[in-house]
Formats: sequence, C-alpha cells, structure tokens
Amino acid sequence: MSAALRRVCVVGIGRVGLPLALALQEAGFEVVGIDRDPALLAAIRRHAMPFQEPGFDELLAARGLLVSEAFNAIAAADAVIVTVGTPLREHIETDLRQVQDVLDHVVPRLKPDALLVLRSTIAPGTTEYVRRTVEARTGRKLGDGFLLAFCPERIAEGKAREELQSLPQIVGTQDAKSRARARELFAPLGTELLDTDFTGAELAKLFNNISRYVYFAVSNQLAMVAAHFGANIHEVLHLANHKYPRGIIAAPGLTAGTCLRKDFGMINEFVPYPDLLLSAWKVNEYVPRFLVEAALAHGPLAGRTVAVLGYTFKRGADDLRDSLAPKLVRLIQREVPREVRVCEPHLAGELPSAREDGGTVRNWPLADALRGADVVFVAVNHDEFARDVLPKAEPHALVVDLWNCTARGRMAYRVRNVGTRA
Repeated sequence: MSAALRRVCVVGIGRVGLPLALALQEAGFEVVGIDRDPALLAAIRRHAMPFQEPGFDELLAARGLLVSEAFNAIAAADAVIVTVGTPLREHIETDLRQVQDVLDHVVPRLKPDALLVLRSTIAPGTTEYVRRTVEARTGRKLGDGFLLAFCPERIAEGKAREELQSLPQIVGTQDAKSRARARELFAPLGTELLDTDFTGAELAKLFNNISRYVYFAVSNQLAMVAAHFGANIHEVLHLANHKYPRGIIAAPGLTAGTCLRKDFGMINEFVPYPDLLLSAWKVNEYVPRFLVEAALAHGPLAGRTVAVLGYTFKRGADDLRDSLAPKLVRLIQREVPREVRVCEPHLAGELPSAREDGGTVRNWPLADALRGADVVFVAVNHDEFARDVLPKAEPHALVVDLWNCTARGRMAYRVRNVGTRA
C-alpha cells in the first residue's frame, strides 16, 4: 500500500458497500463509510450487521467501522468508491438520480488526483457521463487532476466474504494512471485483476446478470409449456437432465431481485425493437400469474385461507428488493380469498404490504400460517419450507410449489395425496 492510497471512502454502505468497506479495512486501508440511512448507521455503530451476510458479523463486531452521514471525509480520501442504487425509472430508462446526488456532494470535495470508483450496476456510457461531469465541474482532466474507474461488483448475496477474495475483479479505465491506482486499491483483496475500458467493464457486469435472467426465463417458459401439454415439469426436467452432458436446465421459480430483474433494461434503453431480453422479462414477470392459474385449476381461491411462504427475492436472503412475492400476493388478493397469510422466516416483525398504497402486513410464524390454510404457495424455496411445510400443513391443503422445494415432484398437489396426481 503506497502513501498515495491509504484513505478510502465508501459512499453507500448497504449490501454492496458494507462488505467491501469491511474487506478493505481488513486489508489495511483507513476506511470511512458514508450513508444517509439512520437505522443502518445506528446498527454499524453498535458493531452489528444490519443485514445477513455470513462472515461479516464477526469482522464488524471485532473491528467496527467509522461511518458518517456527512461527506466531510471525502476531502481527505485517496479513493472514493460509489455503491449507490441504480434502479430503472417507470419507463425503460436507467435512474441516475442517486449517482447524480452523490456527484453533487463528492465532486466539490474530491482532492486532486484522487481516484473515483463506480461500483454500482450501470448502463453503458454511464462512466463516461461521470467523466464529463467531473471535468465540466472542476476543469480537471482525466488522468491529470482526477482518476476514474468502473470496477463492478459481481458478488452473490450471502457469499460476499468468499467471493470478494475469489472472483476476478474487473478494472475498467481509460488511462494508465487510473488503471494503476485502481489495481493498487483492489490488489490487497488477493483476487485476480482483469483490465478493460469503461464500456467493457459495464457490459461484462450486465452480461453476467442478464445471461442468468435469460437462463431462468428458459426454465420458466418450459414449465409453462409442460403445463400446456398436461406434463409434470419436474418429471420432464429429471428426464432431460439425468446424466446429460450438454447443459443442465435449471429448476423454475420466481426470478427477480434488485439486479436480475432490472439489468436487461440498461441494455434495452438503447434498443428500439423487441428482443430476447425483453421476452425473458415478460416470461419471468408472468410466473406469479402462472402460479395463481395453477391453483385455480384445482378450485377457486375466493373465500379460502391462503398461505404465501416467502417474501424475499431469493432463497436464504433477507432482502425484499424487487421480489416477485408481493406481486404474487396482489394477484391472489384479486381472487378475493378470505385471508392471505405471509410467512417470511428470514425477516423479523411486520412486512411491507403488497398493496400499492403501502402499509404493513403481519409476518406469520410458519405453523400459524399453515394452520387452517386451504392453499399454500411456496413463493421462495427457503430451507425452512423444505423441512417443515408438509408436516405442518393441513391434509386437505393444495400446495403450489413450482420450485419443488417440498421435493414432491409436482407443481400443485394435495397434501393428503402426496405421491399421486392432485
């Protein structure tokens, strides 16, 4: 570590920024985290992780992290890493408001020759937009007054501890000084460094997420095809995958999350015609309706008690962002059931309502959610559901389990008829 790169500010210390900040601190850097979320800052100041990320509880508890809601530390920082959110707007358009807000605070404080690193998922051309913004506001030039890199985060939630040190780090720069400084920043994490330009780094990150999104859309489309022909999708997948050497078809299920569900839009913003990526979005977004239709094929939901198991966007996570489970709940509510009970074992307390007008809903314990429930939707394939649903569900209950979380090999079945066609 050189004298020119010792102090690091991480702007946005959520699920991307906080693990990175702690890893850089462990590697020997002086790190300050900046965020505006008072609850998040309060938890960190108590040396408590504000979300689930295995391996970091002990690290934060032992060392703590200096955090602030103010941007004053930027003035002394040798490197500033930006990890704020980049959602889509109502239209297919990247929402850069959080990035623009950070630039408003960071650029006036950025000391000469400091390295500015973008780490948020961004559309092609965004890093170049930041370059133009900094140059216009400061009169400095890239490589001669300030340094800039796009170094994308590609880590799976729940695996940050291992993947920060194992996944190759892409370093996107346009000049030699920025490249050298960015490599110096990430080299202490011990991972392989891959050099490219701004656009190469932006596309590589998007391609990783988009390809997974399309991959899962294929599985979901095949589940719909199987249902159309009256076939059992899980039986067909077993036949297709068993000892087959040329590609495994993934299990179908709700496919969403803050990256997979939106990143296709960062490409489609520049594409005026329908394409494979837009079609994948349509397929994945239809899955909640597909599940409701699967239940309705066995009888109405009107007047029934319905349990929806899982509310986060993926298995084992406590992250609700862009989950499709609330959409599933809204579609169920349109059928006018007597009651809808939501169970999310990875979150404590009440949950955000699925209704557009906000509010909260009760987070039912699993046994209570299942007691008296006529229909059970397994929205997320949490391990708890694989273990406990069938022993606690009512014998007459219809279980809709596209994930095959309960390992019964059917998308919809009656508990009392496990092993037979419902």
